[in-house]
Amino acid sequence: MGVRDDHAERLPIRVNCISPGWIETGAHRKPAARFAVKHSEADRRQHPVGRVGTPEDIASAVLYLLGDGAGFVTGQNITVDGGVTKKMIYEE
Repeated sequence: MGVRDDHAERLPIRVNCISPGWIETGAHRKPAARFAVKHSEADRRQHPVGRVGTPEDIASAVLYLLGDGAGFVTGQNITVDGGVTKKMIYEE
């Protein structure tokens, strides 16, 4: 009997995936590598939500999956990209 078999009833396992889109990390780098974030209007128009994503956007999705509210969520790919995938039209 393997570990998974032995603990299956006590330790339910949920497996999900987060697929991030354009996430701006410039302000979150170590001090020597940080840079000012400047996005053009075209950059913002790429995203139906009107902005580029942040690490906090991804963290919010992770916290949701870790919480009790997602206890019945498993086998899902959650795309966190501000709607770019659904839009599928890119600004020039």
